[in-house]
Amino acid sequence: MEIFAKLFERFLVLVYHCFDRIVIQGYLPLLTRPEHIVHFFRDVHGLFPITPQVLAKRTLEYRGWVEGYARNHKIPILKAEKGVSKEDSVRPHLQRMERRNQHGVYCIFTSMELGSTFTSKMPKFPTEDPNYRIIRRVPSRYLHYYFYIRDAVIGPLAMCVGTYLPFQTTYYLNGHNFIEIELRQQGVAFRKDDNAFLATSDPKALQAAADKLSAATIEKRLNYWSWLLCPKFSEKDRKAVNLDRKYSINQIEYCRNFIFKRHFPIHKIFEHSCEMGLFRLAADKVAYIFGVRITKRLRGKLHSVFEKLDHGHHVLRIYCKNLVGRM
Repeated sequence: MEIFAKLFERFLVLVYHCFDRIVIQGYLPLLTRPEHIVHFFRDVHGLFPITPQVLAKRTLEYRGWVEGYARNHKIPILKAEKGVSKEDSVRPHLQRMERRNQHGVYCIFTSMELGSTFTSKMPKFPTEDPNYRIIRRVPSRYLHYYFYIRDAVIGPLAMCVGTYLPFQTTYYLNGHNFIEIELRQQGVAFRKDDNAFLATSDPKALQAAADKLSAATIEKRLNYWSWLLCPKFSEKDRKAVNLDRKYSINQIEYCRNFIFKRHFPIHKIFEHSCEMGLFRLAADKVAYIFGVRITKRLRGKLHSVFEKLDHGHHVLRIYCKNLVGRM
């Protein structure tokens, strides 16, 4: 990348690198397995047998709490529609909050999605204990809440909460939003279009702001919103079971941005790189990219295709079985 920057230095406005899209999974470690659920309800709360009604009780309570929270704070609850982007739907609400310079939840989406939860079933054969139930973790389709939040530190983010045990959460954030807030606080002038900085009065300050985003900063903000919006547990629950939420990275994108003065050079560079890719991306290289071993049993496509959709727009697609890479 350094060689690329030197070769095209006279065509570039600025170069910076940062975290882009970040997807983080949140979970309660001691409520993720069937034996944890048995301990929580039977030993901590004295609820036995653990029936489907017992498992669903906290779901109903949480749904009622979310509806009350939205009503008290005048937050719209919208239903996700197929083929309609959630980000496009909530953008007017975010812009309204930005004009008012406010922070917090500005919209809630409901969506029926596949997730992991627990079921309670009677055993097939009689047992000595009439209250015995089989608790299993199974995939199921149930309601998820998407909280759209404007945070004062890391900027706009989305937080998805499953309404059934184990109440898994998913957080969607973007490093560019964090950089924008840092530059505004420092009084650094910049021009930003969608998800890229096109110009700035201080490129070093831009890179320093990008480097400032840390795991500790993200964890602190996610802990706050999880504590505020996720299902609540009593002091008794927390004393009996360690209910601290842990996080793992589901997806992370790190980008190096070359901002050109004109469109023409980058279009030609991209076309030429795609043409080179067609010759260099042989079947063994494609398999290596996707981590697939080539054997006689391998079925599906193993090739790359360079398509010209319309004037000035080219697409390079790499196929490997049922996986597709697109550039």
